[in-house]
Amino acid sequence: MDRLDAMAMVVAAIDEGSLAAAARRFGRSAAAATRAIAFLEAAAGETLLLRSTRGLRLTEAGERHIAVWREVLARLDEVRPERNAGIVAGTLVLTAPELFGRLQLVPLLESFLEKHPRVQVRALLLNRVVDMVGEGVDIAIRLAHLEESSLVAIKVGEVRQVVCASPDYLERRRTPQTPADLSDHLCIGLSADANQELWTFRTSATRTRAVQVRTALSITSAGAGIDAALRGQGLVRARSYQVADQLAAGRLQRVLADFEPPAIPVSIVFRPTLQRQTLMRSFVDHAAPVFRRELARIATITDGSVAS
Repeated sequence: MDRLDAMAMVVAAIDEGSLAAAARRFGRSAAAATRAIAFLEAAAGETLLLRSTRGLRLTEAGERHIAVWREVLARLDEVRPERNAGIVAGTLVLTAPELFGRLQLVPLLESFLEKHPRVQVRALLLNRVVDMVGEGVDIAIRLAHLEESSLVAIKVGEVRQVVCASPDYLERRRTPQTPADLSDHLCIGLSADANQELWTFRTSATRTRAVQVRTALSITSAGAGIDAALRGQGLVRARSYQVADQLAAGRLQRVLADFEPPAIPVSIVFRPTLQRQTLMRSFVDHAAPVFRRELARIATITDGSVAS
């Protein structure tokens, strides 16, 4: 078996989650995919992939090897004639937080795919930090203050943590003026771990403080928690992009704006070894200006949405 073919099939198996799925992508048999990993393990002289009923898992040696395989395949991809002709094609694997992905990333992907019909996209919308190398992810949309790493990050904007409620709820109860006032309010939590949550507020230009609030209702879905707030069930703390349209329509009102913690950066993150790949560059060039415009629009809405 050709080593490059074997590398491509095993990388696909990690991306797809099974050897059988990788075999289907290449129009080969499941046995061929099994032979591919056996061939590479024989060449490496060690076990690279563990298989069980729960799926595939790379060994420590496998993680090292697959990083090299991805780079080799990406570099070969760059010099294909169709790349030099400016044709964008291939499979792109992205990840983003679930609600950001649904509201912001997926509409952008639709326009990207319309522009580049030879591209396939796999979008992993997950509320956890994904291991980009181990899970075969090309690009991540991260909403966080990033630590130093070997990854390349392009900042495209910011979002805020905002506290808001429906006008109906605020009419029934006194609008909170300070975080201490939350003790007299119904709060909606976005974690079901306990009946209390810590909400962070700014106390000075450089300091923040976590305030414990009692959550009469706790839901593990941000969308469901926001829906409850829209029905007048209490105050919810959400990220500004999650409630921008409701704030713009007046269905929610923002409170405690003077105490909001610092804004959270939004970045497109990718591995530098793939920086020159046509597919990667095409997505970043398409996505960055769209995200910047949309996040600027959301910031404008948020700035004008404070309840008095």
